[in-house]
Amino acid sequence: MSAPTITALYAALNGILNIYLANRVSSVRGKAKVGIGTGGSSEVEVAVRIHGNNAEFVPLALLLMLLAELCGGGSAPLHAYGGLLSVGRILHPLGMGRPAPNVYRWVGTALTYGGIVAASGWLLWLRTKH
Repeated sequence: MSAPTITALYAALNGILNIYLANRVSSVRGKAKVGIGTGGSSEVEVAVRIHGNNAEFVPLALLLMLLAELCGGGSAPLHAYGGLLSVGRILHPLGMGRPAPNVYRWVGTALTYGGIVAASGWLLWLRTKH
């Protein structure tokens, strides 16, 4: 069995994105002079939720991707999944804080949710092949 190098690529890219989003929270808190929590600042609240949303969904998505790769999922679907996940995770924060309805947030959410559902189904199918 080979190393899961495709998942490693997208885990690394999304790891960098997550640290960027966490640093953004710290920066926004500093500007708003908020040490912990949101301090009632809507700007801090948006930054916290952007980071939190990423931290909530990316680990599950990457776990599904890793399992699919370990179960023999092909490189093209894995790159498609990882690429769409990454694009979705970039679009979502671009839409947060903008007035609704917002196409960036909607597409980012759809790519993330849809990808998790699709990867779950794919993983169920892959396990029947073994």
